[in-house]
Amino acid sequence: MKFVHIADVHLDTPFKTISDRADIGIERRLEQREALKKVINYIKENNIEYLFISGDLYDQEYIRETSISFLNDLFKQIPNTNIYIAPGNHDPYLKNSFYATYAWNNNVKIFTNVVEKVEKDDVNIYGYGFNSFEMNDNQLENINIENKDKINILITHGDLNESKYNPIKLNELKEKGFDYVALGHIHKRDDKTNIVYPGSLISLGFDELGEHGMVAGEINNKELNKKFIKIDEREFVEYELDVSNILSEEELIEKINSIEGENKLFKIILVGYRNFPININIKLINKNIIKIKNNTKIKVEYKENNSTLKGLFIKKLNERKNNNLIDEKTYEEILEIAEQALGKK
Repeated sequence: MKFVHIADVHLDTPFKTISDRADIGIERRLEQREALKKVINYIKENNIEYLFISGDLYDQEYIRETSISFLNDLFKQIPNTNIYIAPGNHDPYLKNSFYATYAWNNNVKIFTNVVEKVEKDDVNIYGYGFNSFEMNDNQLENINIENKDKINILITHGDLNESKYNPIKLNELKEKGFDYVALGHIHKRDDKTNIVYPGSLISLGFDELGEHGMVAGEINNKELNKKFIKIDEREFVEYELDVSNILSEEELIEKINSIEGENKLFKIILVGYRNFPININIKLINKNIIKIKNNTKIKVEYKENNSTLKGLFIKKLNERKNNNLIDEKTYEEILEIAEQALGKK
């Protein structure tokens, strides 16, 4: 039997927090659609019998019916592929959810929070998912593999650590003896064993660095062979830039714009000691730079004393900081303004 395993697509998520650019959200949502088309094309070209989707296929808060219709039209293109969906914490099987109300194509099976077993000639498929945004108890105790001569597969969305998102104990999972466990929830790929997180289909932000895609596998005579296939053409990259020797805003913008990387989306982290106030207009920055974080510090150092205006000012400012009346960022911003107003001497 041949299968493809994907998870954590988060279709229609707004991508609000990943960028300083307003247009990146719609770009990434278009790329989500392209990624799903690639999955379907791979299935068609390779005669894949099963598609496992382990939760968070879409975001319940943002999903539109037009996007569900887009998904279902893709599923219609692979009528000979059995599609199994285990809802996750972002797309739970709610009474008013599209899982419950939409007329899905007849090759689509959507699990609920009750364990079900689907028997095929070559495989028994067990599955369960979320029916709310949390699931504190897992259902492993309700699963007993009756025929270990057949291929046995589990599809679910859950956490191998203690959490409120279907916590699963790894020892108990191994003891069950599944030939393949199709998991979702963790966006970082982990496919070293037969208990597999494929990771998010496309990266959703800078906490998901590296390649993203799907797992394609085949099980013959109980022997599993699998491979990761990169789907996301883009890659999120964090890049540190030391500004200590940069003396003007124009020079800094030139340095940032000289950073190259085909199909990469950069978060530039500015570090070191700044020589001038930094407040860059993102419109002046190349389009592949989508976020700039300023972690720089100011060079100026003032000493406390009671004999000069500057010394008295610093003394009062330090008192406010030490009494937690202002935070470190505000402290540095005030120092920078003071440097400009009072001079460096």
